[in-house]
Amino acid sequence: MSKQLTQLSFNDIIKTSHSDPYRHKLIELLSHDLDFHDQDSKYASHDFHSFPAKFPPQLPHKFIHALTKPGDTILDPMSGSGTTVLEAFLNGRRGIAFDIDPLALLIIRVKVSQYDPYDLLEIGRQMIYNARISVKIRHSELRDILSKRWDKKTKEFIDYWFAPETQIELLALKTEIEIISDEKLKMFFLLAFSAIIITKSGGVSLAFDLAHTRPHKAKVAITQTGEFLFGKQLADNTSPRIKLLTKTLRSPIDEFEKRVRQNIKSILTFETEGFIDPLVRDGNSESLPLEEASVDLIVTSPPYASNAIDYMRAHKFSLVWLDYPIDHLSLKRKDYIGGESTTGIEFEEMPPETTKIIRKISRLDTKKGSVLHRYYSEMKRVLAEMYRVLRPQSAAIVVVGSSIMRSQDTETHNCLAEIGKSVGLLLMIPLKMDYVS
Repeated sequence: MSKQLTQLSFNDIIKTSHSDPYRHKLIELLSHDLDFHDQDSKYASHDFHSFPAKFPPQLPHKFIHALTKPGDTILDPMSGSGTTVLEAFLNGRRGIAFDIDPLALLIIRVKVSQYDPYDLLEIGRQMIYNARISVKIRHSELRDILSKRWDKKTKEFIDYWFAPETQIELLALKTEIEIISDEKLKMFFLLAFSAIIITKSGGVSLAFDLAHTRPHKAKVAITQTGEFLFGKQLADNTSPRIKLLTKTLRSPIDEFEKRVRQNIKSILTFETEGFIDPLVRDGNSESLPLEEASVDLIVTSPPYASNAIDYMRAHKFSLVWLDYPIDHLSLKRKDYIGGESTTGIEFEEMPPETTKIIRKISRLDTKKGSVLHRYYSEMKRVLAEMYRVLRPQSAAIVVVGSSIMRSQDTETHNCLAEIGKSVGLLLMIPLKMDYVS
């Protein structure tokens, strides 16, 4: 799935002229090579946790440096993994991040927090030691706690996706994290805990491909001691697919130790003295609690239409361990932009070309057409908010991905450009770019 960069700039009351130097600067920036695949994107705390469809940090970095000055305000109203707000922080700007996903908010808050790496190392060592001892001497007690910890549906989810011995080790770790009194330190270790679950390989769960939000369960599972948990009869099958879906379980405590050390190494190179602490809040991008004309630059990447990337489908694997019940997460998923439910949705009037795309999809599938109309209605309100909070002669860089519905391209980049123009934003250049998440 490709991503495309659509640049939308603020259109002030006087109207921006074609000779305006700010416009020319934007056009020049967009003419540069914006392919950052050959560059290291794992510096500072950018690599603390997997997240689907991230854009490279060099992208917001480029626009932040070229279009703003130190002390300016940079907004990402749909922050995801916090790439934009971290780049704002690292470059002496005031970052503002909003998201409604609880895991996204945890990721952002930890990535932009300042820590003493020696404190983290000492606490981590003690925590890991205690967890190992707990597994050995409190095994039956931990198993009893597991049987009572969650409601029925959440327990069923955990039992399906996590092996019994994996659950014991995860609970031992989570118990150690829970007793940390300092909330900022606790968040650091909670994020490392989550990061051993949500990985491309499915981490310590029985799933694969969690980093791309397409979880599927292993067909063959082998315990840490080499015994078959299930799928022994399939193990003799020489099919490449069976081998691909065979999983040898790893110790959560071992994986946690490696992840903590890895994240601490990033902390060691994370110089933050004198930088501006960002604002990170749970918030709806369709209604931002910000004053008009208070933002100097927006760099963001909205979700795909129709849950083409379903963030909650993967995030719930760690969120259930962070004490969020499955039913609560299912309800929250319905509030995400691009969701598939159309009940109670306020549909907006769309400009001509976007209306044509919606009608084309609707002729093939009425439900999908309504879902697409929901998405563009939500994004119209988001773009209108961007217009409201941007200062005159400021820009919004919107990295968008087009979806395919019933074999038809939704042309998201073109539709959002048209919608943006209809709410007052002046379209500069739609620019196609491919990103691999």
